[in-house]
Amino acid sequence: MSITNPVLEQIHQHRSIRQYKPDPVSREMVETIVVAGQRAATSSNLQAYACVAVTDAAKRAELARLCGNQDHINQAPIFLAWCADLSKLDYACALRGHPHVGNYVENFIIATVDVALVMQNAALAAESLGLGICYIGGLRDRTREVIQLLGLPHYMFPISGMTVGVPNDNPIIRPRLPLPAVLHWESYSNEGLDQALQEYDVAMVNTGIYNNRQVAVPGNPGVMEDYGWTEHSARRVSRPARTDLREVLHEQGFELK
Repeated sequence: MSITNPVLEQIHQHRSIRQYKPDPVSREMVETIVVAGQRAATSSNLQAYACVAVTDAAKRAELARLCGNQDHINQAPIFLAWCADLSKLDYACALRGHPHVGNYVENFIIATVDVALVMQNAALAAESLGLGICYIGGLRDRTREVIQLLGLPHYMFPISGMTVGVPNDNPIIRPRLPLPAVLHWESYSNEGLDQALQEYDVAMVNTGIYNNRQVAVPGNPGVMEDYGWTEHSARRVSRPARTDLREVLHEQGFELK
């Protein structure tokens, strides 16, 4: 990367932190992180998101259980639950005498994109303060119980959690896909994708993340290759997950018409 500056350098240092020191994170720091999150772009300035900050150890322990028994939720002094939030807009409509037509797919996409943008800003802000973070998609494992635990009203839905704390670990910075697999000029093309995926498999194998496992080469009986990103990711997306989300979304008012 030939072009750089302090912001770009910070971005390229991101790692998911799953071990934390017991050091507290002040309320002021949490507020600073969330305010930085709020500076992210937002569709039509609707700001269709909300954050529930959890410090209580017992509640974090329950969240750890609901999110797949991830121990770093217990370790980190702060857990941020980032939620799609149309409830404020529902209230604004009632206040001003307008109907709230929030039950379409577009409304949920707006809220979800807003949440993703604010989370990324918040993550960068936390890391710039010397803290570590880890996104917790497991917040969607048992959404009904999370909704009840956090007291989320109608028109709110938990999108992702985030542990925040002082890192007690120094994990590697994982490589990302080669640019040709992501950046397309003028129109989408799969040209060069095979080579990009092969290069990325090698890069991921070299990190040691997959513990030097091997797997059969498709279409070549008896031929083995190192277990890489393509095999790992294909296995991941070949299994259904969180199959009750549509039902819970409907219960929360997101009918997705």
